[in-house]
Amino acid sequence: MKILILGDIVGRPGRNFIMQNLTRIRTDMAIDLVLANGENAAGGAGITAKIATELKRAGVDAITLGDHVWDQKNFENEIEDLNFVCRPANLPETNPGRKHLILEIHGLQVGVFTVLGRSFMGPKVKCPFETSSDLIQSLQAQTDLILCEIHAEATSEKESMGWHLDGRVGMVYGTHTHVPTADGRILPKGTAYQSDLGMTGPRESVLGREIEACLGRFLDGLPRRCPVAEGDVGLQGCIIDFHPQKPKFPISYRRFELRESDFQKA
Repeated sequence: MKILILGDIVGRPGRNFIMQNLTRIRTDMAIDLVLANGENAAGGAGITAKIATELKRAGVDAITLGDHVWDQKNFENEIEDLNFVCRPANLPETNPGRKHLILEIHGLQVGVFTVLGRSFMGPKVKCPFETSSDLIQSLQAQTDLILCEIHAEATSEKESMGWHLDGRVGMVYGTHTHVPTADGRILPKGTAYQSDLGMTGPRESVLGREIEACLGRFLDGLPRRCPVAEGDVGLQGCIIDFHPQKPKFPISYRRFELRESDFQKA
């Protein structure tokens, strides 16, 4: 049972890569379930119901979100109708949307949720550690496997979450910083972990944005629009493999990356 988890989908280039290539990837790699963070899918900030539905049709089974969850106008009125999308679980209770998802594959129930970190992040949210523990307690009786995403800026906060949940969930994975980390592994009590999955979008960029505009901000400090870049588009994430009869913890984990040039060589 293979699960592909993708880092933040960034803008139209990231979406197009998914729509053009994900079906082939799923077939070639025998992927059973695809999860992706979609919080940057609409112009690099937020998501819309239309885009979420397009990604679902392209083969993304479930979409998680982050601190840009409400950046697109009217999405707070659309999210309730998207039963494959969940918003960060530790936002205030008054926020619309699902705090978790339960997905079925091969008769197994997979619980998925996201929490926002609090270090160097804008939204005022509940403690991600307490929220995660509470959700795990409620999901355990309903699921065979639980996956936790922490959408956070600080690597220390993400690593702390990995240790906090080791032995309690199948994987803890980080998103938000758009740069894949090399610390992926299976922790001592069986939980897979990676601090950041990277992004699905243009790598010839600064975190998915045009290089000159971002560089200019550092050189002279003047505010600039930083449009989504377009060069060297690809996909970053990880693949975790579970035994269907013992699905609580993975039997293998590996980082996964593909770019447009890989398909051109093939």
